[in-house]
Amino acid sequence: MSKPAVQTQVKARPGGWLPKDRAPIRSWIRRLRKRALQLNDTLVAPIQDFSDLVAMDAGLQSLADDMFTQALEYEPVDPLGQSTVQDFADFLQLLNAIMQTAPEAYQQVTAGASLQPSGLIGFPINALLDYPMGTDAGYAFFSNALVNQQFKKILQYWSQFLTSSGSCYVLSQPPSPLDPQTEIVPWLGSLAQEEMVQVAQSALGDGPNPTPATFAEIFNCDPSLPNYGFQSWDDFFTRLFQDGVRPVSAPGDDTVIVNACESAPLQVVPNVQQDDEFWLKGQPYSLSNMLDFCDEAAQFYGGTVYQAFLSALSFHRWNSPISGTITKAWVVSGSYYLENYYTGFADPAGPDTSAPNESQAFLTAVATRAIILIKADNPQIGLLAFIAVGMAEVSSSQITVSVGQHVNKGDQLGMFHFGGSTHCLVFQPGVNLNFNFYGQTPGIDAQYNMRVNTAIATVD
Repeated sequence: MSKPAVQTQVKARPGGWLPKDRAPIRSWIRRLRKRALQLNDTLVAPIQDFSDLVAMDAGLQSLADDMFTQALEYEPVDPLGQSTVQDFADFLQLLNAIMQTAPEAYQQVTAGASLQPSGLIGFPINALLDYPMGTDAGYAFFSNALVNQQFKKILQYWSQFLTSSGSCYVLSQPPSPLDPQTEIVPWLGSLAQEEMVQVAQSALGDGPNPTPATFAEIFNCDPSLPNYGFQSWDDFFTRLFQDGVRPVSAPGDDTVIVNACESAPLQVVPNVQQDDEFWLKGQPYSLSNMLDFCDEAAQFYGGTVYQAFLSALSFHRWNSPISGTITKAWVVSGSYYLENYYTGFADPAGPDTSAPNESQAFLTAVATRAIILIKADNPQIGLLAFIAVGMAEVSSSQITVSVGQHVNKGDQLGMFHFGGSTHCLVFQPGVNLNFNFYGQTPGIDAQYNMRVNTAIATVD
């Protein structure tokens, strides 16, 4: 593989899951490496099993080695002249150190500059793989079913920590420097709370915005308790809105479809085909693949797909966009760190620096995802498919409804744990939809969420 041209412009990082500036990521990797050295090279069981799996397969070992070698051709050193992730063995040690950490909030503290959020390492494993996954070898490695099976076990292991009280340290830890330009701040400190309030208040929607002015008024918590009553990082991450903060638009009108997630619009695509070459640069949707080749998939051929992505600082539960009855609900096993080949080093403009954000349409066909089919009360809508698509660290997409259950518009369907992602609504052909994005143009650069439960479309 020839060395790619230097990229002069950082690509968009929608949702804020990784900092736009790579400097904090490099500083974080240096700190993580120090932690890894303190663990005396003892790998936890699922990571050791992963290491053994790769070592026993010459083809996988070659791909694992090559993806880091190829990535280092693109970004060989950090600002201090130190290597980034050096090789597969280094990656395993860093991955091992992540198993007892939780995502942190960061702020810029550069002298002379106003304090600004530099994001969070919401996808810490993804931060290690941003460039390796975009190489030819990375594409082949993360396409492998055995690799994905083992990653699922690793992520399940990590989830035990993220749901434990030990993960609460990131909620209330004292501020500390990550590097001279970046400070680690507590999630429940004033700076991070201000950011979460700003994201909630700026969300667009139908009618007046009922979002209050403080974190405790927006989200269900108790500031008088330790960590506001949150029992773990995941408990904080899956926090609920207070009653009344996200009212349901037109609850008695079944012609109004509401937003299923607090999310920014990505695109609306009509006349989607049964099968398409979804791995190509254009990333068309392929309904058979998206819907896991289920018996009901044929009912959607030629229909419309609406896709939107979630924000790191927002709400991570899914609500029903319509009133109706759950006819089927299941989780599809798929990939975790696979991105569209043409958003990696094959892109002449340079790889996606926040992979797999630019692969969101592609991921609907290959990633781990939850699928819920809802038979609408409104016969003009018919059968609707909600697809919650996992990206990277989202190791648990939890469905909280059951087959045969009737849901009202705005009722909970499930939630993402441990990370954020993207979701789709799939409509049958013949459903005449009029979408309203409140002045915002759908796309990867859409800046604002639309409020969960707010009207996003009507049916003629």
